[in-house]
Parts: sequence; C-alpha cells; structure tokens
Amino acid sequence: MKSNYLLTLLSILIVIMMGSCSQGSQQEGAASSTPIPESHPKGQASVEDNVSEANILQVAAGSQAHTTLVAAVQAAEIEHVLVNAGPLTVFAPTNDAFAALPEGTVDDLLKPENKAKLANILTGHAAPGSFDLEALKKEARKGRKIYTATGQYLEVTVDGDEVLIAGARILGTIQTSNGVINVIDKIILP
Repeated sequence: MKSNYLLTLLSILIVIMMGSCSQGSQQEGAASSTPIPESHPKGQASVEDNVSEANILQVAAGSQAHTTLVAAVQAAEIEHVLVNAGPLTVFAPTNDAFAALPEGTVDDLLKPENKAKLANILTGHAAPGSFDLEALKKEARKGRKIYTATGQYLEVTVDGDEVLIAGARILGTIQTSNGVINVIDKIILP
C-alpha cells in the first residue's frame, strides 16, 4: 500500500514538474518571439514635454520662419543635438536664407546620401556656450571668434547696431531652456 501511495505521489509530482517546465518554455518562447523595441534614433528629442520651458528644437519647430531648418535637422537626424542640456548657441538661418542658395541645393542636401554633408553644415551653425547679442558684441570687441561644433571659428563683427556672424546678419535672439537661438539671414558654409 505504501509503495502504491509513493508511486502515485511520485507520478503526480512528475506530471506537475513536466507541466511547469513546459509552461516555462512556452513563456520563454513567447518572450523571445515578442519584438524588443529599438532605441529611438532621436534620443531625448523624442521625449514629449509640454510642461518645461521650450528647448532650441521645440522653439525652432514652432517657428514658421524656420520650417526649412527643421526639415534639414530632421533629414540629418541631429535633433538630439538641439535638445541636450547645453548651453548651446544656434545660428538659425531663416527659410529665406535657404531659398537664397542656388536652385536645387536644398533639395540635394536633403537626400539621404547627403546626410553627413548636411549634418556638417548644420552643426557649423551651433556653438557651445550661450551667446546672445551682448555676448557676441563683447567677443567682437575683444577680437575673438566663436568656436562651432564642427571646429570652425566664426568671426563676429559689429556694424553700428547690427551684429554679424561669419557675414550673416543676426535678425533677433531668442532665449531657450538650453541656450540661445540667433536668427540669421544667410547660411554659414564651411
């Protein structure tokens, strides 16, 4: 009797163990067949935040005068640069500045095969630090140049009330949560 009881108990334990093993392998199979989402290539730029003060990318995206710039930033996939903590200064060309380039230039730059070239041009419009108009005037008086993210040095000049960076006239300055946007009337080319 004892051996029947032990045999039955052992059989039940084996069935339970086999059942839990097969459930475990089904769960493992289910987990492995579920696709793991890839990291978003935009990094912090993909974070939606309607509470904090707007950053450089958010301000530019909300500007009708900068739709071409925003499209170029997206085509170059450098949105993350404009949302980092900073401080960062961006010399932001207007749509008219892009339109002043030779015909077909913008369309050509927006092609996927020209992404690296476009990114280089755009990052040449960004400088570490916070340079509003007053700071730029000080740099000009000291004869200093502004160092950009691509390693270029841009000359700052003052002509009366106008401040120019690499020959581009600064039309206005906007403070953002992570730096400064200086709106300019020309594209700065390397």
